[in-house]
Amino acid sequence: MKSIFTKVQNFLKSEDGPTAVEYAIMLALIVIVCLTAIQAIGTNAASAFNDIATDLNTVRSKSGVLL
Repeated sequence: MKSIFTKVQNFLKSEDGPTAVEYAIMLALIVIVCLTAIQAIGTNAASAFNDIATDLNTVRSKSGVLL
């Protein structure tokens, strides 16, 4: 038990603990930014494909071509 307490105490005294926390926070922020960007790109791509599909359907209905 004393060994575990000593290890925890040494870990808290060292610089490794705060550095690991800083890296974890930076990683979390990077992941949030990436997910937000991916969601925005996906929404824009879906919108573009829907616009194209609508335009194709409009052209098809005006020309009388059935697929």
